[in-house]
Amino acid sequence: MEKKALGDSGLEVTSVGIGCMMFGLMCDQDQTTAIVDAAIDEGVNFFDTADIYGGPHGKSEALLGKALGARRGDVIIGTKFGAGGRGAAEGGGSRDYIMQGVENSLELLGTDYIDLYQHHFPDPDTPLDETLRALEDLVQQGKVRHIGCSNYTGAMLDEAAQIATANGSHHYVTAQNRYSLLTRDIETDLVPVAERQNVGILPYFPLESGLLTGKYRKGQPLPEDSRFAKWGGGGGFASDPWFDIVEELVAYGDSIGRSVLDLAMGWLAAQPHVASVIAGVTKPEQVRSNVAAASWGPTPEQVAKIAGIAA
Repeated sequence: MEKKALGDSGLEVTSVGIGCMMFGLMCDQDQTTAIVDAAIDEGVNFFDTADIYGGPHGKSEALLGKALGARRGDVIIGTKFGAGGRGAAEGGGSRDYIMQGVENSLELLGTDYIDLYQHHFPDPDTPLDETLRALEDLVQQGKVRHIGCSNYTGAMLDEAAQIATANGSHHYVTAQNRYSLLTRDIETDLVPVAERQNVGILPYFPLESGLLTGKYRKGQPLPEDSRFAKWGGGGGFASDPWFDIVEELVAYGDSIGRSVLDLAMGWLAAQPHVASVIAGVTKPEQVRSNVAAASWGPTPEQVAKIAGIAA
């Protein structure tokens, strides 16, 4: 599988990463280990988790760490701090929070360093300078190799770069935000700043919780074991306009011998500003499908056509 630069960190990550949000929620230890095994067999080297994934007490981190075992040094682990509920944790960007959070994550992951430590949500009550100085200390201590952010705006990313330059400290090498064929607002806000700073974009929800796999079709029953069925519908991931776009993608995919999944993953992986597409999975076969879908390499004309359908 193709590897791409993780910003200017010097690290290279596979074009598909494993999103570990469902570890502990929909996946127990055996299922998590099966997913990790399949990912490594497929050549995936990037796993993305967070201290709140999987339920309380960092369950996702613990399951991932155990599943990796002695292979920890063969992969790149990204985790996050500073989220609570549906947004920022109170004081989640403060020095105290960060220093305690990193120790918890290191213990749960069973490692003595984190490759990419990401601020999960901006903390409006803590000066960004405090956050960056705390993260710099962790880098100097060897507990963290590189730092990143998540859910920042372009203006926030710009401010962080200015502070890091003024302090002579490490800067964010990645920005993880919601990004898919159907959710593209970062293209006019965050992406231009990230490109200017050589910051790698890590899309989350690239398949809009399964809508862009093609398994959900307008007017058709929901698959019984699917997330949409368990939720009683697609929630915020489902709307008539989006289903209409999926139907157009199906038609175009049929014309070139590709699935909606191929179009969604291949288009994102082809974006020069995208370092790795973070796709959450609950089964090993989803890992294999995502890797194949991101590896087909659409032509520039196909990339433009796909983008136009979902403009």
